[in-house]
Amino acid sequence: MSGEVVIRFARLDDLDFAYQDGYIPGEVLKRKIEAPSVLNPDRIEDILIAERNGKRVGYVRLEYLWSIVPYISLIQVLPDFRRQGIGKALLRFLETFLRDTGNEALYSSSQADEPEPQAWHRHVGFEECGFIAGINDGAGEVFFRKSLR
Repeated sequence: MSGEVVIRFARLDDLDFAYQDGYIPGEVLKRKIEAPSVLNPDRIEDILIAERNGKRVGYVRLEYLWSIVPYISLIQVLPDFRRQGIGKALLRFLETFLRDTGNEALYSSSQADEPEPQAWHRHVGFEECGFIAGINDGAGEVFFRKSLR
């Protein structure tokens, strides 16, 4: 598929699209979308949307560990649009935003039994930085860190 990929901050009309994975309760996602940035009330900074030719094709949900450390809780690209640079475009946009707001690193994770997401993290410059055992039905979680300097 061709067409420019546009990355933007989420709006309320993106709620259903950003909820399709069902990982977090809908009311939590709605609060995230409704709660604008303190610095810029016109922007929702916890969710990014990727569009191609006016169609939503991917999204990122951002969390903040201890309310200050940026962490990708989910990056999702629709199956028909994978391996077309959309995940990388979402990540580049997020990195620029985080650098511009004074952050020095971005964290993310993947289940220990998911080699493809782990390979993607390494491919886009993340380095493994930790592991938590006993979660995800025992599979564990591999954590990654990417310097934004």
